[in-house]
Amino acid sequence: MFAVQYHRYGGSEVLSVEEADEPHAGPGQVRIAVRATGVTPADWYLRSGMLRDIATVDFPHIPGMDAAGIVDEVGEGVTGTAAGEAVFGLVPFVDQGGAAAQYAVLEAWAPKPRSWSFEEAGGAAGNIDTATRVLEALGACDGMTLLIEGAAGGVGTVTAQLARARGLTVIGTASEGNHGFLDRLGVVPVTYGAGLADRLAALAPHGVDVVLDAAGKGSLAELVAIAGDPHRVVTIADFDAGRHAVRYLRSEAGESPGWAGLPLAARLADHGRLTVPLHAVFPLKEAATAHDVSATGHARGKIVLTVP
Repeated sequence: MFAVQYHRYGGSEVLSVEEADEPHAGPGQVRIAVRATGVTPADWYLRSGMLRDIATVDFPHIPGMDAAGIVDEVGEGVTGTAAGEAVFGLVPFVDQGGAAAQYAVLEAWAPKPRSWSFEEAGGAAGNIDTATRVLEALGACDGMTLLIEGAAGGVGTVTAQLARARGLTVIGTASEGNHGFLDRLGVVPVTYGAGLADRLAALAPHGVDVVLDAAGKGSLAELVAIAGDPHRVVTIADFDAGRHAVRYLRSEAGESPGWAGLPLAARLADHGRLTVPLHAVFPLKEAATAHDVSATGHARGKIVLTVP
């Protein structure tokens, strides 16, 4: 099969499309013919070597954590899924990737919503898993107010919509150019940066209950002050979380509590309550460009690669 691979840590120039060994579905897994796969910060964190002390990879390595496509192999013990079904889902965590390829093995999946294109579905599962884990970790429930720092990105947009489906009010920081975009998602937009607490006082007179930092721009001290307690703040992007007694949420090996969010998200999508905003879609051969765009930190929604 063909796949995006890299043989050493480095910049996006180490990525190339090459021949690779086909994976096969093991027990509890399915294999799909990939139609689209998302690009996440974790992909280029791993590729650059930034995470080598906590998450090493075997070379050559295929990036890509989530994908959508057509099931063509069903592993032992799998029920409710058959060859030919369109699904979206996540690769095994222990593999740290593998989706940017002609074929990929999924460890968690759900039927692709009829309302989503393959491009939308291909970039959905990782953000849904993360968003679900964030909301569970924060104990987010009906009547709360959630502040998302960096709400216009892939995780921010999905978290906001899932939070609103739970009955939360969502306020999201973004540049002024993204305020209309957030408003259309039902998010109350606010400009990020100095003076955020004062701006929030007018938008949330009763205060903010819980906070997600999806930006990693060094604002944790201010976010803790806004929430009033570091245990009411979660970050997925700031490695300095421990200094502020804030939880840094990352994927762990084994079954994720976020997996249960996949079928729920699919149902919400087919009822018009969950969309996957796409920042850009690139063909697989332009994976390096996609990684570079993701690394700017300015994507509005998800970056996706399509597989021919």
